[in-house]
Amino acid sequence: MSMNGTYIGIDFGGTNIRAARVTNGVMVENHNAPTPLNPKSCEETLNALVNVAASVMDDSVEGIGVGVPSVVDREKGIVYNVANIPYWDEVPLKDILQERFSVPVYINNDANCFAIAERYFGEGQSFENFVGITLGTGLGGGIIQKGHLLADANCGSGEFGHVPYLDHDIEYYCSGSFFMHEYGVTGKEMYQRALSQDKIALEAYRKLGSHLSVAIKIIILTVDPEMIVFGGSVATAYPLFEEKMIEGLRDFRFPRSVEKLKIRYSNLKHAGVLGAVSLCY
Repeated sequence: MSMNGTYIGIDFGGTNIRAARVTNGVMVENHNAPTPLNPKSCEETLNALVNVAASVMDDSVEGIGVGVPSVVDREKGIVYNVANIPYWDEVPLKDILQERFSVPVYINNDANCFAIAERYFGEGQSFENFVGITLGTGLGGGIIQKGHLLADANCGSGEFGHVPYLDHDIEYYCSGSFFMHEYGVTGKEMYQRALSQDKIALEAYRKLGSHLSVAIKIIILTVDPEMIVFGGSVATAYPLFEEKMIEGLRDFRFPRSVEKLKIRYSNLKHAGVLGAVSLCY
């Protein structure tokens, strides 16, 4: 893939807004700001996003890519029901940004952006068919087939976290939310406790691994990828859950699929903005 040109990538989340200017595949400037807490309107958050983008903008920029935690009408650039951001139920973000900055704008789901970042910059460079899974506060996913994001209808493929499971869904048991729901502590606190060999914390990660094996089985049965790459804050703790996750795959109906499946963990810094930039290529 040619990475010639200068583009801006924006990673728009419920906690932070990050933006970077990338020239010929190399990040040359980046900036971030907190997403407004308890905003009184959509405009308040939108202004914060525009200001972060403007901070890395210059005359060489040829396009802007944006990753958002929601489903997206990619053709029209409308984002719907953005997670953890009030008043963003239906926002024509593409038109707003194109009018403000006078360059083409491309918008996609943030987990899709993670997957495409891995394809161009990370663990997916040598795989044509794989799934990128973000393990953070929630669980999101993006599907790469034949080297490109899956061409789905509503930008909803790969959202394995919302598959019903036990008395909730996969995300409830396979993300940082699991620690909060079941133990009343954040993922960061649970990780620190596990590093101190706290027995409850170590067992919590083993349970997380067992639940993740179910998520992997669902992924194999729906997509059957060559590789799954995990990213996000919880994924960095994989030595604490990997053994139970692999153990949980031993009873899978198609053992050859498990044997051939590669499991990787992301080493990418700034995966969100790099994936958003990749939407422009």
